[in-house]
Amino acid sequence: MRKPLLAMLSITLLFSSANLYAADLKADMHTLKDGLGVVQKSSDAQAIQKALAEMRTAAEDAKKSTPETLEGKSADSAEVKDYHAELDKLIAQIDVVDAKAKANDLAGVKEESKKLETIRNEGHKKFR
Repeated sequence: MRKPLLAMLSITLLFSSANLYAADLKADMHTLKDGLGVVQKSSDAQAIQKALAEMRTAAEDAKKSTPETLEGKSADSAEVKDYHAELDKLIAQIDVVDAKAKANDLAGVKEESKKLETIRNEGHKKFR
């Protein structure tokens, strides 16, 4: 009686933890989307910096999750490494935009934020 119950509990925990990761990744992607909107539309350098900080945190957190298209792949697979590299590229560009915002270069922020959008679109083509 105890083994079937333990097996059922293990399976339930396995699937519920996978859903938690998916929900976390979805939340991270929403944070990135919302932050990009602020960066592209705002003329307030402090609001832009706040959005970029949240975006950076979300991108770092997204590296802890795996998109559905990569489920079942090992952490050292080429596909997962490519996913992490794409997030690293996003983080690097967030840092570039943040430097522009800290320098109060709003024209530079707008120009460099276009690259954030390009990185997002490339990532979606690969992993969504």
